[in-house]
Amino acid sequence: MAEFAARAMTRWRAIDSALPDPVASGGAAPGGQDDHCGASLAVGAGANLDAFGTCRHTEPDPAGIDLSWGMARRFELAPRVVGPAPAVALDRLISLWRSHLADVPGSDEDDTAAVITWPSRDIEGVAALQRHGLRPLAVAALRVARRAGSPGTAARRARGHGKQDAHVRVRRAGPPDVDAVVRFGTEVARFDAHFSGTPERPGTAAALRHEAARLLRDQPWTWLAERDGQPVGMIATQQPAHATWIAPLTRLSPVAYTVLGYVTPDERSSGIGGALAAHLHDTVDPAGVAATLLHYEQLNPYAAPFWSRQGYRPLWTTWEARPARSLR
Repeated sequence: MAEFAARAMTRWRAIDSALPDPVASGGAAPGGQDDHCGASLAVGAGANLDAFGTCRHTEPDPAGIDLSWGMARRFELAPRVVGPAPAVALDRLISLWRSHLADVPGSDEDDTAAVITWPSRDIEGVAALQRHGLRPLAVAALRVARRAGSPGTAARRARGHGKQDAHVRVRRAGPPDVDAVVRFGTEVARFDAHFSGTPERPGTAAALRHEAARLLRDQPWTWLAERDGQPVGMIATQQPAHATWIAPLTRLSPVAYTVLGYVTPDERSSGIGGALAAHLHDTVDPAGVAATLLHYEQLNPYAAPFWSRQGYRPLWTTWEARPARSLR
């Protein structure tokens, strides 16, 4: 199996050099319960092995923030595909997985999802994923740090800060700002639900308060934008010590993870979002962070264009079928 994993790694690295060793990819959500399922699925055998996958069942902590961005029970397949026809191999692997889930109690419940996280640039798998009723919902996007003196760094920084508005200032947030962070985070969850289909969770505000309190302790990488003293935007990022849960998604290290980014609707397209991102990048790049990761909803019409302008590009795409047994 080690030789097969190495072949799969070679294929993926040829597609996207920022991807990790596939054996190590797919970091677990913090605070969740994971029974690992134990099911191993294979297409072919021995020298003719074309695809292999393991299934795990996860249930995010009911009091944790991860539940606000996904289903309450998730059946996740980690596929590895090689061979001369990767699309065919993936198609057969998902068919085996569908048969497995048909025998799993509870996979037909409403608050469940069958989940595959697939490299965004591996377009060979897209047709197979769609054929089985999986929809692209979330994108894990990557920005590689700009080092001092690299070509265009000053120009990019100037574009990121944009026009200076005398009535707007961006400042580092601290513990007294927890209410603003929670309010904005709740708005992000509510807005993203339009595209993800995730039901509104009664514990979202409490989970956000717990996360915000941690983010705002000791030199936080969280900034607020204020117009005439009133908060109108925010960006909140986990430092590498707290982002180890998502670090396996890339070979680059260390990584930071942007948990939340938000600008009030009446301030969008004003340059505030770019100014917040520029403050973040002006901090993480000199701190030696190799890359910054974040998630956005694939169907969000604001997210992909905005984060692309800030230097982020898709790394992994999460495909889901809801409920899990609706997988075709």
